[in-house]
Amino acid sequence: MKISLTQIKRFEKQITLKKIGFSGQKKIFSSNVLIVGMGGLGCPLLTYLASSGVGKIGIVDFDKVEISNLNRQTLFNQSDIGKYKVDLAKKWTNKINGNINLITFKKKITPKNIKSILSKFDIICDGTDNYNTRYLINDYCKKNKKLLISAAISKFDGHLIKFNFKKKGPCYRCFMPEMPLIDNNCQNEGIFSPLPGIMGTLQANEVLKSILKLKDNLKGRIIIFDSLKTEFRKSTISINSNCINKCSK
Repeated sequence: MKISLTQIKRFEKQITLKKIGFSGQKKIFSSNVLIVGMGGLGCPLLTYLASSGVGKIGIVDFDKVEISNLNRQTLFNQSDIGKYKVDLAKKWTNKINGNINLITFKKKITPKNIKSILSKFDIICDGTDNYNTRYLINDYCKKNKKLLISAAISKFDGHLIKFNFKKKGPCYRCFMPEMPLIDNNCQNEGIFSPLPGIMGTLQANEVLKSILKLKDNLKGRIIIFDSLKTEFRKSTISINSNCINKCSK
């Protein structure tokens, strides 16, 4: 793959970095990533993946913009209310970087369609707000040895986990074996508006590190962010011997 003069100028600040260079930028151009959920996490995630030059991006969401989204979903504005998020995100992406192959899926992930959607991508980013979908994505990625980067937010707190299912390790069900009785999401509990921006940006950071094969210190660990204390901490996620995905084998 040749890099044009225009691309060199556009991405020179990345290419200048010794750990990226021309070879790393080519990897970014050749990469493919799926974003499930174009909400508070998906907006900053798409922003940085598109701006960095990721060559193929899929976005999955069946929702329309509501006025209550506008405090944190930064790709949308008041005039977008009532319009589909994936349509708006595609228009925005084309303005930012017209060279991206952006594929939209205006639907909800289900057991019937998950294979047809996720099989086209190497890296899966979960920014959904319900446990049923998180478990479904986790189980598919585990079975098919995908790289899954999952983030979640509630109130003033967020967490980020990266599962490389090409290697032995825990899965999301090891972290949370049973579904909580109540979904911890923005609709039920509220959300501090800067929080999704921080966690979605961290997702993008881990995606690009994975594409570039940079050092990974998140294996089997979770990043937890407390926005009130402005504190990050890491915890280990152990393999659950009783996990239905048989992670211990």
